[in-house]
Amino acid sequence: MSIAFKFENEIVQRSERAKSVEFHPTQPWILVSLHSGTVYIWNYQSQTTEKTFKVAESPVRSAKFIPSKGWVIVGSDDAFIRVYDYGTMEKIKEFQAHKDYIRCLCVHPTLPYVLSASDDSVIKLWDWEKDWMCTQTFEGHSHYVMRAAFDPRDPNAFASASLDGTIKIWNVPSSAPKVTLDGHEKGLNFVDYFSRDDVLYLLSGSDDYTAKVWDDKGRSCIQTLEGHEHNVTAVCAHPELPIVITGSEDETLRMWDANGFGLKHVVKFGHGRIWDVAYQKGSRRVAVACDEGIAVVEIVC
Repeated sequence: MSIAFKFENEIVQRSERAKSVEFHPTQPWILVSLHSGTVYIWNYQSQTTEKTFKVAESPVRSAKFIPSKGWVIVGSDDAFIRVYDYGTMEKIKEFQAHKDYIRCLCVHPTLPYVLSASDDSVIKLWDWEKDWMCTQTFEGHSHYVMRAAFDPRDPNAFASASLDGTIKIWNVPSSAPKVTLDGHEKGLNFVDYFSRDDVLYLLSGSDDYTAKVWDDKGRSCIQTLEGHEHNVTAVCAHPELPIVITGSEDETLRMWDANGFGLKHVVKFGHGRIWDVAYQKGSRRVAVACDEGIAVVEIVC
């Protein structure tokens, strides 16, 4: 008999439209980037704002912690990447990274690498130990690149999702894609990896209102998650619980069984469209970026 999970204990932090959220691995902090060009660190325990960075006059669609360095890295619609020390709030680095909006930043879990994905259809790899030199440019998508995710098992591999309707899998040493996965009817907004029973899978979210589960080895779609009534903007699998979470512009967050992929729970926060979802390792907290700010919920059973 499967366990019944649901979302409870909601905490809301109102703001302008939130585009990305991420938990700090050790501090009780959530990093939030806003469409208004501001980034802030919110303490979910005290429910207070710890730090605020006015980054740009244009939207900031992605902000990530680099905890090993005590940094925050942000990418914005002015095509610049900026790096801040989150202790002193000093700006450490600023450079134009692309020719168009930056949709996503992805920090490597062990190496000094950051991927940036852009509306210029290009992905770039930056090495902070080489003064943020661009060490590789990845070309192959034919539309905006919305997301990139490093392979948790292969330090030289990553996946990307694009509005051209494909997922591409890359090796860092090569500028051309290794594999292309094509199965959605419209563009993709999100891709991420997850493992189940020691098998690695990919998750994708699309403007065709579905999410899909892909077998990383067989390179085939093994399940389509249907039920959302608008674009699926975020997909993630919880690392400790057997669930997959999807968020959508239909304003709902849905929870699916990570084994049989049946729908387990639906919640409509009432804070507008959902743009990003993040989990906290070692806990049951989930943060959600919405049109009207962020929500933090706990998964209970």
